[in-house]
Amino acid sequence: MITHEAWSRDRELVVVRVLSHPRHRVFAAWMDPDALAAWYGPNNLAIETHEADLREGGHWRFDMVGTFEGRQQRFPNLMRFIEIVPNERIVVDYGTPAPDDPDRFRMTVTFDEQADGKTVLTLWQFHPSRERRDAVISFGAVEYGLQTLDSLAEWLRREAERSHEDSGS
Repeated sequence: MITHEAWSRDRELVVVRVLSHPRHRVFAAWMDPDALAAWYGPNNLAIETHEADLREGGHWRFDMVGTFEGRQQRFPNLMRFIEIVPNERIVVDYGTPAPDDPDRFRMTVTFDEQADGKTVLTLWQFHPSRERRDAVISFGAVEYGLQTLDSLAEWLRREAERSHEDSGS
């Protein structure tokens, strides 16, 4: 496995968000297929899950679906779960379902709980080449990553409100 220390920085993309929730809740949102489909992805794209086996050695196969230039388009995705350390780290190979996808990249998500109960979520992408990293940045990967983490924050907020209401508080 490639460690962060060994990564060539010119192939890396990093997105960070501080979330007002404890890391066990943030981590749980990544490990529940229904939750993941509810918040994952950029704005204006829906997630359609085809298979979800969210464990080490498992995978999540899904389409991002949206309307562009007046027509619906599908973007097939596949995450293969390489390593899962509960409440600490998730490592996936990310690409399309095509077995020979040349643009597949490694993604590591870390969950760092702060003393105030908030969680710093860091999402690292390590691309096969500098050129591919530059291409995904040009396509909007940073903005889309931030939108995704904003969606996660909103989903967590709504879930906390529901939980608070359900407890009768």
